[in-house]
Amino acid sequence: MKLARLIETAGMNVPGVSGEQVTGFAIDHRKVAPGTVFGAFPGTQVNGEDFIPAAIRAGAIAIVARPEAEVNGAIHIADPQPRRAFAGLAARFFQPVPDTVVAITGTNGKTSTAEMTRQLWRMMGERAASIGTLGVTTPDGSVSTGLTTPDIVTFLSNMTGLAREGVSHVAYEASSHGLAQFRNEGLRVVAGGFTNLSRDHLDYHPTMEDYFAAKMRLFDEVVDDDGAAVIWADDAWSQRAREHAERRGLRVFSVGENGADLRLLSRMPGQLGQELEIEHGGETRRVNLPLIGAYQAANALVAAGLALATGSEAGRVFDAIGRLQPVRGRLERAVITMSGAPVYVDYAHTPDALGAAIAALRPHVEGRLITVFGAGGDRDRGKRGPMGEVAVKNSDLVIVTDDNPRGEDPAAIRAEVLTGAPGAREIGGRRDAIAAAVAEAGRDDIVLIAGKGHEQGQIIGSGEDAQVLPFDDVTVARECAAELAGAA
Repeated sequence: MKLARLIETAGMNVPGVSGEQVTGFAIDHRKVAPGTVFGAFPGTQVNGEDFIPAAIRAGAIAIVARPEAEVNGAIHIADPQPRRAFAGLAARFFQPVPDTVVAITGTNGKTSTAEMTRQLWRMMGERAASIGTLGVTTPDGSVSTGLTTPDIVTFLSNMTGLAREGVSHVAYEASSHGLAQFRNEGLRVVAGGFTNLSRDHLDYHPTMEDYFAAKMRLFDEVVDDDGAAVIWADDAWSQRAREHAERRGLRVFSVGENGADLRLLSRMPGQLGQELEIEHGGETRRVNLPLIGAYQAANALVAAGLALATGSEAGRVFDAIGRLQPVRGRLERAVITMSGAPVYVDYAHTPDALGAAIAALRPHVEGRLITVFGAGGDRDRGKRGPMGEVAVKNSDLVIVTDDNPRGEDPAAIRAEVLTGAPGAREIGGRRDAIAAAVAEAGRDDIVLIAGKGHEQGQIIGSGEDAQVLPFDDVTVARECAAELAGAA
């Protein structure tokens, strides 16, 4: 594709462009080949502008960078927001893309909502996929990417690959980092979903207002002009999210107990799921959701809202809710111990998410709720004490352990968590902590292992010294239960 054509369709004016042929896009200078457009962006740890000479030597024909960047030997596509400009060009290069794309933002529930939306579409007969923390999940399987929101080149190339495989519907997670860094731009997004907002990522965003503003780029700029905003109406930030959508002129579809379009009238927990009474289009329906927990109901109803907003028929959507499958690492039952205690694994790693996971299990507990969790290193330290507070307030026994220490001292992280968790036990090794909880649990107890969910490794160290040690909470819980049974 000609560079001049890409620039023209992106609405840019760049001097010095003639007949250059574009062969690809890259933001890593090591992936540059002749004909590549290279994006050089200042980052929090590395400045991509330092690699402009190497990219040009490797064959880059154009560099997207700030006006003040030094570019010699290639066309300089100068823009004060080079990430946005790069995304705009790349989106015109990576074609085709799926016809129906939706994005979900919020602190908690993005993964589950995206995956549930994919499942609902699949049950409607569509070839659908989801992209996010769990990787790329397609009708044919799943591939892990390790990132909630991949870089813009990976994101767009994935979209093109999915379209070429016949995928017509995609739901993706729009993280605050991805939105702030323009990592998921350029596509026609027909609907956006907002789940909730609570403290997270304040190591990156200076304030909660800045964090919320990053999330609201989804409604302010990313969703198409004639698109829809599906909003969980029962969150403290929901009204403000609605105001953003309305200012933009988006169609608002509100969901929840306070929802105007899909209203949750009642919720009755059962042994393996819950019965939801909902109202939509003047009709009242009862839906059996085969997942436990209030927040699972919230995620399922936001997913239903996205399916409805993109043209799915209401009766079929509500029938399909009854066939939703659990999402990996989201209140996933790992094992039932020899004593009869179920052990659940959940990704909860913020105070609100931890509280929601505990609240989801509490109605099913006849004995004690035993919670095992830790906090990640090199991340927002301010949430550690509040996580401890939530755990001890709502659990009967709390074991504080290690999560992903990264570059911090694990004992120091545990000490910060324990400031908010008086009476909690401290067991540093995560396997030892899980083993202790499993051994402690009696017939009427439930164990919750929180923080890592679907993750397959434990990150020790940072930078070049970082190691990822194999560790899967589900597998470890099963092994500990088996070892206990063998010893008995």
